[in-house]
Amino acid sequence: MKQSEYPPLSEIRSTLRVKWYRCPIEHSRLKALSERTDRQGWIQAGGHLALYVSVAALTIYCWSQQHWIAFIASLWCLGFIATFFKGTSVHELGHGTVFKTKKLNSFFLYLFSLISWWDPYDYSASHTYHHRYTTHPEADRENILPLSPSLHPWLLFQLFTLNLFTMPRKNFSKGGYLCTLYFTTRTALGIPFSHTDIPSQEWLKALHEDQPVAFAQSIRWSRILLCFHISIAVLAVVTNWWVLILVINMPSYIANIGTYIIGTTQHCGLQENNADFRKNTRSIRLNPLLGFLYWHMNWHIEHHMYAGVPCYNLKALANELQSNMPKPKSVLGAWIEMRETWHRQKDDPDYQYDTPVPRSTEIAGKLADNKLVNSIGDLSPKGSRIK
Repeated sequence: MKQSEYPPLSEIRSTLRVKWYRCPIEHSRLKALSERTDRQGWIQAGGHLALYVSVAALTIYCWSQQHWIAFIASLWCLGFIATFFKGTSVHELGHGTVFKTKKLNSFFLYLFSLISWWDPYDYSASHTYHHRYTTHPEADRENILPLSPSLHPWLLFQLFTLNLFTMPRKNFSKGGYLCTLYFTTRTALGIPFSHTDIPSQEWLKALHEDQPVAFAQSIRWSRILLCFHISIAVLAVVTNWWVLILVINMPSYIANIGTYIIGTTQHCGLQENNADFRKNTRSIRLNPLLGFLYWHMNWHIEHHMYAGVPCYNLKALANELQSNMPKPKSVLGAWIEMRETWHRQKDDPDYQYDTPVPRSTEIAGKLADNKLVNSIGDLSPKGSRIK
């Protein structure tokens, strides 16, 4: 079925009921792991911001002293750090599970969204569906399978340097810098998306029709984004400090290679219409630095299974569930698996990798109606009927 032929989301919500399998865990332990703390929130969000500010200051210093090799190196490092704002930090902050104090959570969400040109309102609507109906394409088109784990040289060149032209087609991303500028301007003018032949735009069109309040908020936010970034650009021109454009307007589009290589592993090559998160989602191992920058979303099966657990507790959750989970792969192992699946799909478009999972004698269905078990944090848009 073509994406544009699916029924309206309001109709799908009333008919689609997914009975998720979740690995068993003691209720008291799940409750403890679901606790949010401002201290851990500051370590994660404050630490990421401190890294960005420190490297931005170094980049500006190298520029002012005309140390061009050091400037290029520090700018690349700045981009690598800032690219994890876009779709990563804002993802977890969007769940509302980072800080116990909600105002702190909101402050960092909007700050990181400003820097990275992110729309938290469109994403809130999209990601709520993504969690409630993961890889069931009639109601979750945030990532439309099969995804292509591309290693095309032109794509890799952009992702390793400055990402200007990449086009969003089968995922929620608005692509490179120029594409994001185009989509943000279009939304700021209130122009609805109408290209139903492009999956990412068809999904936005369906979301805007389904969640008009969130769409109105998205329009206002897009105007704020444009005003903020235009102001920075004007300031850079007037003061002749053009480096401000690179360290404030564009850092999330420099050195995007990290988020691409890591983020593509989440669902690529896995199964649609499966009620077992172990079959439609992938967890991977990362070193501590990358795990921190990625906000611990490498434990992605665990995140989908119990989405109310804050990111900084996901490794502990993984330890609790490990006897019932597939062994997490390395980044390289995940890419080998994805590429092998992709090559098989060229000859057999219906092929999907079937992740081997341990045989379980326990069923978590008795917790299916528990609010703690089904929690996705504070993700769902205000006024939304997505429950």
